[in-house]
Amino acid sequence: MLNKFKKVDWSIVFIVFILGILSIVLIHSGVAAWPKFKGYDTRMIFFYIAGFIAFFGMMLIDFRILTKYFMYLFGAGMILMVIVILKGETVNGAQGWLNLGPLSIQPAELFKLVLIITLAALLRRKYRMSLSFWKDVVPLGLVTLIPFGMAMVQNDIGNGLSYLVILLGMLWIGKMKYSHALIILVITAVAVVGGIKAYITFHDEIATTLKSTNKQHWLDRIDPWLMPEEASQKSAYHTKNASVAIAAGGMFGRGYMQGPYVQSMRVPYTYSDSIFVVVAEEFGFFGCSVLLLLYFILIHRLILISLECRDRTGPLLIVGIVSMWLYQIFENVGMFMGLMPLTGITLPFISYGGTSLLINMASLGLAMSVRIHGHEVDDDIPQTTRASLNRST
Repeated sequence: MLNKFKKVDWSIVFIVFILGILSIVLIHSGVAAWPKFKGYDTRMIFFYIAGFIAFFGMMLIDFRILTKYFMYLFGAGMILMVIVILKGETVNGAQGWLNLGPLSIQPAELFKLVLIITLAALLRRKYRMSLSFWKDVVPLGLVTLIPFGMAMVQNDIGNGLSYLVILLGMLWIGKMKYSHALIILVITAVAVVGGIKAYITFHDEIATTLKSTNKQHWLDRIDPWLMPEEASQKSAYHTKNASVAIAAGGMFGRGYMQGPYVQSMRVPYTYSDSIFVVVAEEFGFFGCSVLLLLYFILIHRLILISLECRDRTGPLLIVGIVSMWLYQIFENVGMFMGLMPLTGITLPFISYGGTSLLINMASLGLAMSVRIHGHEVDDDIPQTTRASLNRST
């Protein structure tokens, strides 16, 4: 075990430790004006202690064991997703929480790591071979679309979209053909542009349908992004005040716990989804740049681990993790600048939330497992793949 700890990239541990300190400091400022959220900063300390336990525990497990038994993990994840649809608690319009006594978990968050492990296990079978569209890309897409649809049923658009981003990132590193990537890109672009145009053109009809089917939550998320002039005052309140607060921060911010919009409670959820607004208003462009630089260094270290790994599964896992974080960072920051729709997505390692932090720390532990155990060459290559390699050489 001592040899395993010698292989740990302690620079990554240090960066996460710094992010943890920033998280607690920012949450303290974010809840200062909200009496009902008092103590969330203290809770985050305990979440981080549990998170580091999850990190070191996952680090000590050989990642190949997890990919070997991916079917059991996928099955357990799907069961939790079904249970939350049937008996889940609704929070902020999303029915995605399961109460387990004093604790509550969000299965859609947990499933992100399950999906990464599942896709890596399936893609590893195509070692050094280009993916077939019908035999590989389509089945992997179906594996992803099932939990995506279940997340949409829960009104959890943030985590649902993260599944698609994870799939695309892992397909790319899994040697998807350029022609297939172009097809997916064209289909995605047509769907997005067509969907936006249809939403704007038939807004009234869509709004009526969403309201009649108890999907007002979606309307409140999309209207401030695409049609701010049509958005209700209540639905536009969050993004409008958040964008003003970000602009008010200027270059160096208003000072810690001195943000007028944050401290006057004009920006909701400053301890979780809107915590980036706290950074921007109180520490300005400089503070935002430092935070994004820390993310860049963290992701860069993970990419280096994937390049050094001699096992074909390790890079797949790391690319899945990196894709997940890049999406979350871009979505969380972009939704307050009008670039993305407002979703309940957390800022990794910074936003308040036990389930989110535990999944991120466990994902980081999985990446560290790749560093520790990935130096061995994986000889478990399917015979058909081995024969194809021999013929090509």
